[in-house]
Amino acid sequence: LFLSVSVCFCFFLFLSLSLSFSLSALKKILSQADLKDDFVRFNARKSLTPYHERAMLRTLFTKTSAASLVRPSTSVRAYAAAASAEAPAMLCYQCQQTDLSNPELPGCTVIGNCGKTPEVAGLQDLLIHSLKGTSVYAHRARQLGASDPAIDAFTLRSMFSTLTNVNFDPDRFNSFLKEADQLKQSAKALYEKACREKNVTPEALESNPAASWRFDATKSNEELSAEGLDHGVFSRKLELGPDLTGLHELCVYGLKGLAAYAEHAHKLGKSDDEVFAFIHRALSDLASTSVATPAGDLLTLALECGKYNLRVTQLLDEAHRDKFGIPGPISVRRSPLKGKCVLVTGHDMKDLHDLLSQVEGTDINVYTHGEMMPAHSYPGLKKFKNLAGHYGSAWQNQKTDFARFPGPIVATSNCIIEPRKSYKHRLFTRDVTGWPGAQHLTGNDYGPVIRSANAESGFAEDGDASDTITVGFGHDAILGLADTVIQMVKDGDIGRFYLIGGCDGAHGERSYFTDLAREIAKRDDGVVLSLGCGKFRVMDELPGDIKGVPKYLDVGQCNDSYGAVKIASALAEAFKTDVNGLPLSFMVSWFEQKAVAVLLTLLHLNVKGIRIGPTLPGFVTPNMLAILQKEFDLKLIGDAKEDLAMALQGK
Repeated sequence: LFLSVSVCFCFFLFLSLSLSFSLSALKKILSQADLKDDFVRFNARKSLTPYHERAMLRTLFTKTSAASLVRPSTSVRAYAAAASAEAPAMLCYQCQQTDLSNPELPGCTVIGNCGKTPEVAGLQDLLIHSLKGTSVYAHRARQLGASDPAIDAFTLRSMFSTLTNVNFDPDRFNSFLKEADQLKQSAKALYEKACREKNVTPEALESNPAASWRFDATKSNEELSAEGLDHGVFSRKLELGPDLTGLHELCVYGLKGLAAYAEHAHKLGKSDDEVFAFIHRALSDLASTSVATPAGDLLTLALECGKYNLRVTQLLDEAHRDKFGIPGPISVRRSPLKGKCVLVTGHDMKDLHDLLSQVEGTDINVYTHGEMMPAHSYPGLKKFKNLAGHYGSAWQNQKTDFARFPGPIVATSNCIIEPRKSYKHRLFTRDVTGWPGAQHLTGNDYGPVIRSANAESGFAEDGDASDTITVGFGHDAILGLADTVIQMVKDGDIGRFYLIGGCDGAHGERSYFTDLAREIAKRDDGVVLSLGCGKFRVMDELPGDIKGVPKYLDVGQCNDSYGAVKIASALAEAFKTDVNGLPLSFMVSWFEQKAVAVLLTLLHLNVKGIRIGPTLPGFVTPNMLAILQKEFDLKLIGDAKEDLAMALQGK
């Protein structure tokens, strides 16, 4: 026994000394000339937790294999192996449902709560890295008066593909990476040509890792994904620390949301060259982010993203009205009709329009799902007799909704989650959306969907015709009541407006928004405006009206956020105040990157006192939160009854 204890003691003593030696030995190796930058970064990150320190040493250790370097000791190799075992398979914290159970490393590290695999996470990170490189050239080319519409369009589409619950197909991302690399070379050639024409010496940009990265067609998706991890959040945290990384990701996620809205508008023929110029400039700046980048510069860039997102959502608002007409209030059926059927989910009105055009003259009924509900309010869509009603609720309930729906489902954009076997064979994805094994529609042919609808059973009987909801209170409809509403506020009939909207999700804390609506309903002077799929938490809780003005006004999709801004701005002008001076409270439910873009727009407009929930983003550090609270009085939701009491006091 004594001998065993002695041997164990000696072993652990030797292991401790070895690990201690390995740290100093590895530092010594890193101090050599060709690893000097890594050595400096390592020494600069003294505030990192031991977890991050070990992972950083592991990352840097992989660079010590060159024959010219001193061979590391066995203990160094052992330490690196141990650290490698602790490295996460992925790190993603871009959405609200991310895993926050480990405060030392917030985010999904094994598999995304959305269903994203480490392979797809790495491919998405690599795609963003490559797009940054494309923008390094595209931004400089644009400064010299040269641009390429193909590069601009691809940037929107490919960034959209990396949003939460949009695309889970690794092979599709392989294709995106290949095309991104080709367009990067086009952007480089465009820049060099512009330099020649302007007699300007080209910058030496190949030293930028994003600009110099090349797609290797011989590599597998797994190998490409491993490359992506070197350019993802985990590696960035090791280099920049949590605060700069959080601000960097705030900008990236805001740009992703902006790109999604811009892609919807672009499909309808609306774009703005200034928006493309900003996206490329922002991605180029982010490609050069370092420990020397001032935090204030990144926060300024984030707010600038909010500025351009306002312009993008204005373009989308104009595109919808130009293509489909001005939306107006309409009662929408929420129960099925007997017969064959197709369900359309997502956000894309053009996809719905094209499908309706192709089923016209058949007996196939088309239903909206989730955020497609406001489609019924547009004259150019409701004119189709095949648009039968709305089926189901918000995106997170799709497994139940889709399983019960007796026909094909078309997913036009986010949100899509892992389909059940019972309906995967009748799930069709469009454009940037994708799921491995699901049928993907290319071009504009909905023939496969129509054939699937005819092959399925359809609804056997009609549902309850009295189950309806009124939608269509866009900014045109609400501002048409402006004089009446203003007088009602002055008379005290309307005491306060509440914008309760944004994204829905599965977290139980989201019941806050339902509880809040119920508390408001107890009063006789509250009007709730809602948009996004967050509407499903409140739409049935506020029956009735105040002297003809409904207590619940559905402004539309999250794509219609410009409408909410326009309403608030018009009321502020009428009351000769700013938005913060209105009897208006913002209770925003966020989930993914489009919500980040909208929040940045509100902050750009200097809207203060926003309550956000159900949880803070994983990328918002305590230092970031302190800044946002100080500058914008940003609040986290609490108790619904208490928050309402504070809102009634203008707090």
